[in-house]
Amino acid sequence: MTRHFLTRRDLVASGAAAALCALFPGAALAVSSAQAADLVERMLVDINRVIDSGKSETAMIADFERIFRTYGDMPYIAAYAMGADGRRASPAQKKAFTNAFAGYVSRKYGKQFRKFIGGQLEIEGSRKVKNAYQVSTTALLRGQSPFDVTFFVGEKSGRFYNMYVEGVNMLLTERTEIGAMLDRRRGDIDAMIADLRRAG
Repeated sequence: MTRHFLTRRDLVASGAAAALCALFPGAALAVSSAQAADLVERMLVDINRVIDSGKSETAMIADFERIFRTYGDMPYIAAYAMGADGRRASPAQKKAFTNAFAGYVSRKYGKQFRKFIGGQLEIEGSRKVKNAYQVSTTALLRGQSPFDVTFFVGEKSGRFYNMYVEGVNMLLTERTEIGAMLDRRRGDIDAMIADLRRAG
C-alpha cells in the first residue's frame, strides 16, 4: 500500500474542497483506485502550494476556487447542496447558484487554511465503493490525536465530490447550511443566491 505524506495545510485544502470541497474541469478520469488516490494527492499538493505562496487572503481564495473547479465535481456538489429546492429552480438560477456556491465554499474553507500549520496527511489507500472510489487518509497534526479524513471520487466524473472528516459528511453539512439560508429567505432562491455571494 502506497503512502504519501503531505502537510497539515494540505489537509485543510482537501476539506475546502470537499467540500471540500472539491469541482473543476480538466481533472483526469478516475478509472482506477490508484488514479483516484493520485487525484486526491495532486489536489492536496496544489492547495499546499497556494498556502505556502505568501499571497493575500483574497488572492489565495481565488486560487482555491480554481483548484476546486479543477478537481471537484462542482455541478454535482452544488445540486446536492440545493437538494429538493433545485427542482423548482430555473436553469438560470441553477447556474447562478453553482457559481455562487463555488465562491462560497472557497471563502468558507479557504479562510480556515491558515490555521493548519505543519502536520501531515497520510494517504493510506483507496477502494471501490459503488460508483465511486473511497480514498482513505489519516491526519497527523501537532499536539492532536490522529484522525480519519476520507475523500470520495466519482467513477465516471473522475472528480472529488465529497469528504468525511471523522465521520462528518461535508455534503450533508452544506445541504443543511443552504437549507437554512433558504428558510431565512422563505424559500426565495434568488435572495438565497444573493446571500450566498456574500457568505463564507
